[in-house]
Amino acid sequence: MKQLSLNTDKWTWISVDIASAQDISSLPTLPTAGHKWVESLKREETSNLEMETTKEQTAAMWGAFIYHQNIKVRQKQNILNYYLTDNLLITSKLDFSAFYELPEQQLIEKMQQADNAIEGFMLLVGEIVASFLQDIDVFENRMHNLLWRIKEKNDENVFDQMMNNRHEILVWKNLIVPIFEIREAIPEAFGDAAAEGEQFKRTRRRINRCRQLILDYNEEIGEMIDLEDVLSAHRGNEIVKTLTVITMLFTPVAAFGALWGMNFEVMPELNWTYGYLFAIFVILISTWALYYYLKKKNWIGSLLKNLKDDEP
Repeated sequence: MKQLSLNTDKWTWISVDIASAQDISSLPTLPTAGHKWVESLKREETSNLEMETTKEQTAAMWGAFIYHQNIKVRQKQNILNYYLTDNLLITSKLDFSAFYELPEQQLIEKMQQADNAIEGFMLLVGEIVASFLQDIDVFENRMHNLLWRIKEKNDENVFDQMMNNRHEILVWKNLIVPIFEIREAIPEAFGDAAAEGEQFKRTRRRINRCRQLILDYNEEIGEMIDLEDVLSAHRGNEIVKTLTVITMLFTPVAAFGALWGMNFEVMPELNWTYGYLFAIFVILISTWALYYYLKKKNWIGSLLKNLKDDEP
């Protein structure tokens, strides 16, 4: 367990290893509301956001949220358990490898600037959201590349990448929701004055920016999927149209072939000198007539145009 008195002893930050029973038992005496949180740590449970605002006890807020999640493996995640009062912040031990260029000492120096535990907690939340934004920047590059792959080379791999991006943006959405809830809950638990702090305002703006990016990318990936549906439907219609045209154009050949295959006793064409030439001529004329009819109806015009456009 690590205990720090910050900003000239105005407030205290305690970091505990929740896997250590000794650390948990060494925690300072907490109000009655805090006992529930301590018991959940002993049972290795994570709790949703809760608060205590009765007049008889000090206002407090506690809970847990995921501050780092591996996009591909669900079990690879880091959870932050916290208990917060005006002058006391207790958190589970942080894994600083989950942050971008934020060593522990640098975070402690930043925490020294906070006037109270609420401000310190919001500063910590702000650094977590900053790491989210760094990952979202990488995601943004993948989204840009995917957008142009849809136009240049749309295939099953593009669709798979689209589904992966959709899943990733849903993960980000799932991560930001509990943090957004914390932002809304702090004034509820500690009063409107808590929302006037410098760190609270900075982190609130950062949360809003992150949340808006996630919502925008979620909308963009939805539009990509809609575009993919339109392209797939159009190509499916073109395939059906092509097969239909081919079938109709070869109908005369098939019809005459069926007649030639009939073995009747009386077959007058056997004695025709130019029987084969006549049959071929009839096939060509009927095929051309059918083609002319389809073209006049403009049932194959767009198909031939698309085929011509695809030629190098």
